[in-house]
Amino acid sequence: MSGRMKRMDIWSFITAVIFVGYIVFLIVPLFMILIKSFFDGTTGEFSLAYFHKFFSKAYYMNAVWNSVKVTVCVTLLSIIVAGPLAYIMSTIRIKGSGTIRILILISSMSAPFIGAYAWILLLGRSGVITKFVYQVLGVRMPDIYGFAGILLVLTLQLSPLIFMYVSGALKNVDHSLMEAAESMNCTGIRRMWKVLVPLITPTLLAGGLLVFMRAFADFGTPMLIGEGYRTVPVLIFNEFISEVGGDDGFAAAISVIVILFTTVIFLLQKYIANRKSYSMSALNPIEPKRKKGLSNIAAHAYVYLFTAIAMMPQVYVAYTSFQKTSGKIFVKGYSLDSYRAAFSKVGDAIYNTFFLAGLTILIIIFTAILIAYATVKRKSAAANLLDTFTMLPYIVPGSILGIALLVTFNKQPIILSGTAAILIAAFVIRRLPYTIRSSAAVLHQVNDSIEEAAISLGASTMKTFFRITVPMMLSGVIAGAILSWISIITELSTSIILYTGKTRTMTVAVYTEVVRGNYGVAAALSTLLTVITVISLLLFFKLSGKKEVTM
Repeated sequence: MSGRMKRMDIWSFITAVIFVGYIVFLIVPLFMILIKSFFDGTTGEFSLAYFHKFFSKAYYMNAVWNSVKVTVCVTLLSIIVAGPLAYIMSTIRIKGSGTIRILILISSMSAPFIGAYAWILLLGRSGVITKFVYQVLGVRMPDIYGFAGILLVLTLQLSPLIFMYVSGALKNVDHSLMEAAESMNCTGIRRMWKVLVPLITPTLLAGGLLVFMRAFADFGTPMLIGEGYRTVPVLIFNEFISEVGGDDGFAAAISVIVILFTTVIFLLQKYIANRKSYSMSALNPIEPKRKKGLSNIAAHAYVYLFTAIAMMPQVYVAYTSFQKTSGKIFVKGYSLDSYRAAFSKVGDAIYNTFFLAGLTILIIIFTAILIAYATVKRKSAAANLLDTFTMLPYIVPGSILGIALLVTFNKQPIILSGTAAILIAAFVIRRLPYTIRSSAAVLHQVNDSIEEAAISLGASTMKTFFRITVPMMLSGVIAGAILSWISIITELSTSIILYTGKTRTMTVAVYTEVVRGNYGVAAALSTLLTVITVISLLLFFKLSGKKEVTM
């Protein structure tokens, strides 16, 4: 009995400490944003002026409408494009399917704004494809800027997430259901719509929510190619950091509205998913089969075309990184000048990225192990609440979290603004869920009797945890940590708010170099990020034994 009480005390203490961390670095900053939005920045009195200003001017409401239009269109297009892609890859044997899956993953793992920059080089007013079409056909193509460009970049960037979700769901569908439908003369698209779509609807909703949240929160893409097509993250950034004097109170009010909106979307998705959920056990899972004739050609063409278009930005950016430059302009010939310039001009950003990401990952690994264990093996009301806290970063855009942390920690008693600590805190809060989910998935498979046997032999609770349980969790922890690492090194929306000259990261450096027109340096840094991402993904596949990623 005393041993059990001791075990409860230790984990109650650990849970309480983690709670304090979340309260200090997430709940309090969000609460500060809420308070700031209701008090006048000049007089300090309670006021609804910020909200009145937002809802009374078409300029601000247009930004909300623009964001909603972009996110809804990106989500629907991603489902329309990636749903059939996953179905084809799951049911038809495609040559080189393993390589294609890896390439699709790589295309989704880079920062969206790098894709935006690449498409500027390809489809901008002086882009390679734009000039080629005009010179050969005499036709002036529509340029990449504005709504259409944002839609293209984000759809190509985020549709692989739907592909991953749907591919995973299709593995759990029993093939006998398909055969039964076929025996009732329900085949082709009708069978997919009547049988498969209802079964994978919860998965589509989960993937759609992730795409929706990422598209809604994306800052870099509309900032680079929006050209007047203003979205909410850009609006918040401009209101908070403005050359003519930003109004952080108004930015806070917009942030509160955005959080309320994303929370409603999140809860609506959960409600619909629970209503539409099915329990499936694939005793006879769907296997890809050889096809012949036109359907086989069409399937291969669709898969290869999507992969080629999705990878085009990364490939072209890598190509331009080896081109010679004269000032800011690419010229004929090849050299390593862009890489030399990158290391000499922004070498500190490369160092900062590795240093900040490395330190963040160490904190994430340690914290994720404890949270996963507390929520899976020490179930309680507190553990359930902690699990809910870990999900909050999904509904809080990175730019808003950055503003919340800056507003909270720019004065006594804790001043973190301008330091590496505030960036690390933001990265940990935002990217911790990846490692928690991966660790918890492994922990669910660990039998409680193993721990009980170790304790009965005289091992202490914590010794059993670190010597027995943690080693069994390690594969899931490392796999999740690699995904967290990839998302940290490609993070922009939070970094752009919190960085200083001494804490600039590679993503911030790429963004600033693109804005300045230094495309060679930007290409070199983007290629380095892509190479790091590819190596990290290959390491993930090696350690996890998988060829796919579950978000």
